[in-house]
Amino acid sequence: MRVALGLSYDGSKFCGWQSQPSACGIQDALESALSAIAQHSVRVHAAGRTDTGVHALSQVVHFETDAERPLSAWVRGVNANLPDTVRVEWAHVVDESFHARFSAFSRSYQYLLYNAPVASALMATKAGWFHLPLDFFAMKEAAGYLVGEHDFSAFRASECQAKSPIRHMTQAEVQVSGRYFVFSFSANAFLQHQVRNMVGALIYVGKGAYPPGYIKELLQKRDRTLSPPTFSPNGLYLTGVGYDEKWSLPINSTEGLHVLI
Repeated sequence: MRVALGLSYDGSKFCGWQSQPSACGIQDALESALSAIAQHSVRVHAAGRTDTGVHALSQVVHFETDAERPLSAWVRGVNANLPDTVRVEWAHVVDESFHARFSAFSRSYQYLLYNAPVASALMATKAGWFHLPLDFFAMKEAAGYLVGEHDFSAFRASECQAKSPIRHMTQAEVQVSGRYFVFSFSANAFLQHQVRNMVGALIYVGKGAYPPGYIKELLQKRDRTLSPPTFSPNGLYLTGVGYDEKWSLPINSTEGLHVLI
């Protein structure tokens, strides 16, 4: 039997999603909890691998098991064996042609940025921070250049192993609420560190170092060395994964990052 799960987690105390020899990954914690309920070793496959310090409001994984358990066991039972900062929100049986990663047609991320002279103590691991005033309208205009199909080489990590830098961005927006900015991105897929690199470039526009058209220029030059440094992972959240309706997957009840501010 193949089972899909919807997860949320606080990534601040983990070394990222992927399993590590030291068992510091979120995948390690989840597989251990699932194995305890299944009474056999379980391997999970995720829609996307989040980096160290990155959070998720809506991660999707799947695993296979011979164990016959009610769906509630894959939620409440697994949660009883997980750290408080990782939660299974739903479980759904899928056929063996479903794959959490390869069946997904989109991913959505949001970045929460606290913009104030002094960093927030309470949001230290939940939001990024920038101390200088930022121009909302300049960043909003700049983000628009990211929409569409582009070569995102200027925003990929040097160690990124993706075969192609071409991605189709369907959403790139900036919103402001008090001292917080929320950057929202949706695409068919993302390159390693792509969102953090895009946020870093938008912040450079926001602080007045470059005009909004700087983003278009970076896309055209396709050179990572010309882009600003990679921004902090603290405010990054995986907020959604898109699948065909034929899978009838439950949708996590989330309003995105606005629930935090």
